Amino acid sequence: ITTLINHKDKPKRSDKTLQAIQRVGQAVNLAVGRFVTVGEAIANENHDLKEEMSVACIEARRAGETIAQLTDVANLDHPESDSHITIFTDKTGVVKAARLLLSSVTKVLVLADRIVIKQIITSRNKVLATMEQLEKVSSFQEFVQIFSHFGNEMVEFAHLTGDRQNDLKDEKKKARMAASRAILEKCTMMLLTASKTCLRHPDCESARINKDGVFHRMRLALEQVIEIVTDSRPNGENEMAPISIYSAIKEFKNKVESLRENLCFLSKENLSTMLEVILEHTEDFTDSAYTSHEHREHILELTKQAKMELEQLVSVWMQAQNQKTKDLMEDLEVAILKTCQCVNELKREVHSAATSLAADLLKYHNDHMVLKALKITGVEGNLEAVAEYTCKLSEQKEQLVEMCRLLRHVSGTEPLEITCIHAEDTFQVTGPQIVSAAETLALHPSSKIAKENLEVFCEAWESQLSDMSMLLREINDVFEGRRGEKRVYLSLPRPGKHNANLKALKPVKLDTEEQAKIAKLGLELHLLTSDVDSETEKWEDQENEIVQHGQGMSSMAYSMYLFTRGEGLLKTTQDLFHQAEIFATEGTKLASVLHAFSDQVHDDDKALLLLEAEKLISMCKQLQMTAKAPVQGKSATFTKVDACILKTRNAMTLLCQLLPLSWKLLRKTKAGNGCLKPAPPWREDRIRTASNAHAPERRAETYGIKSLENHVTNMTFLESK
Repeated sequence: ITTLINHKDKPKRSDKTLQAIQRVGQAVNLAVGRFVTVGEAIANENHDLKEEMSVACIEARRAGETIAQLTDVANLDHPESDSHITIFTDKTGVVKAARLLLSSVTKVLVLADRIVIKQIITSRNKVLATMEQLEKVSSFQEFVQIFSHFGNEMVEFAHLTGDRQNDLKDEKKKARMAASRAILEKCTMMLLTASKTCLRHPDCESARINKDGVFHRMRLALEQVIEIVTDSRPNGENEMAPISIYSAIKEFKNKVESLRENLCFLSKENLSTMLEVILEHTEDFTDSAYTSHEHREHILELTKQAKMELEQLVSVWMQAQNQKTKDLMEDLEVAILKTCQCVNELKREVHSAATSLAADLLKYHNDHMVLKALKITGVEGNLEAVAEYTCKLSEQKEQLVEMCRLLRHVSGTEPLEITCIHAEDTFQVTGPQIVSAAETLALHPSSKIAKENLEVFCEAWESQLSDMSMLLREINDVFEGRRGEKRVYLSLPRPGKHNANLKALKPVKLDTEEQAKIAKLGLELHLLTSDVDSETEKWEDQENEIVQHGQGMSSMAYSMYLFTRGEGLLKTTQDLFHQAEIFATEGTKLASVLHAFSDQVHDDDKALLLLEAEKLISMCKQLQMTAKAPVQGKSATFTKVDACILKTRNAMTLLCQLLPLSWKLLRKTKAGNGCLKPAPPWREDRIRTASNAHAPERRAETYGIKSLENHVTNMTFLESK
């Protein structure tokens, strides 16, 4: 739409230009048609919003058709003189249609979102109502019936919130949602065993405390899910997340480094306050009983040094504000570098203190000796021994809670910070629940249900310890730069980060005239990405490796198209060149997959598939060589940009031919017209690779729906005595 509206009228229009305009218009109309079809289906299922949704869908469809009519110019030799109204004779019509389209599409999205939120809230309300019934139940038979119903409701809630979690763009909200859903998954099993124990031993106070704790935690988790979904908090409160040392240091360094551009950017009091905040947070480490003497001494030395470096910086800075001599500006640069270096060393030291403590504690508690002892002494009915080991578990809990607090300071990203907070909360809550479950077993040592209940809570503790080992690895990965922001199909480059040679090169930004020169090439690239996306949509198995590599290449090509418009995450030419390298690597991987696939297929088109795959390898090698070739000067850089986009376009053109050919071969194979050898290795490799590559994401997004469904299925085995 933006391309059409910004289209500049030129006296001479080539057939290629006219065809491109028509393709854009048709692509918009087709996309709107698919979108509206979904909107209409949603409207039919939700009668309270059906009228509003239907009106918005009709408006969107009408606007899409108008755009298609106005861009139907490919077969007109002289569009201006023809009676047919087109984009050239009525540009305001395109603008009006575009505005109507954007307005109606936005309305459809807002209405659909309201429906999803309403579904989640309704599902939550059902769960809460059934939980109230479960709390009041007094017989096993009634409990079995209600819990079976409750299990089905939890499965529905799991599916709805899982889809919502995947749709969230805010990584912080995504992490909070994952934490809440993990609590609900674990608590469902806890609720089952805790309720059974309470029903079997109705006069046992520790059993009642144990059950009440589970219900309370589940209600809090359900409430948090609704807060995230509706983006609101009770009583209009704002969420105040604790500040970590990492985020405080990052903000402080940004302010210090900004003095290079603007000496009057902020006051010396502001900088002093910011450093004080950092030093206050270091007290969490120096005051901790679990921080080693060596780490404590180093942190105290660095905090003292940071104060001195800031004093020196402020002194030079004040002088530089009055007189900007060359010597003073050089002194200011040195002071800035020294201050930043000092806080970086402080950051490294607190990271080392937190992670070494975590590694030691996780190794020490890995044998679960206290939990084993509680189980044994509980079965023996030894109340004195149970009391002794519950004290040891409380000590362990305090150590692990402190570990989580310190790790949060050095986690490096907001999602990991939230994971640390969730872990801290889990240890805080699960510890006392294990104690109450152990006391119940000690009071009723022959009770199988009480024993099973203690097992469930101990498993939750062990599971959290296991998760902490994984979390520690992720925190170290972030610190050492082995893991960046979450990626969809590609890891977007950052200047100077991925290639040591880039540090010596100064990134070049294209001026407006040069941007215009490659805009036409960029538009062709954009249209090709639409074609590739249309081809990949045809595949039933979206997890197929051919599809995934194709989608990855399309996503990267789209980011390069955005670069030609001066938009997107690729800000400089160095970004573009690195993106071209990744694109070429992805294309080479696809060619390798196609080769492996061809070994399993016997068909007349096999030779053609291999030939096209070889062409793709050749194109990717050429693109990689072009992207890596060193250039100097603005003119040479622009030529390299042009060559990279041109070669990417050629590879995308070939991809548009490869995808339908591969799809056809796969369909023939399934229909029995071809022949597959047993256990194709390319498929096995894909599954292995995918399971390894996406393990952290899957762990975060998995709710344990299967385990919930198993709980429901196994309800028939509940004792009903």
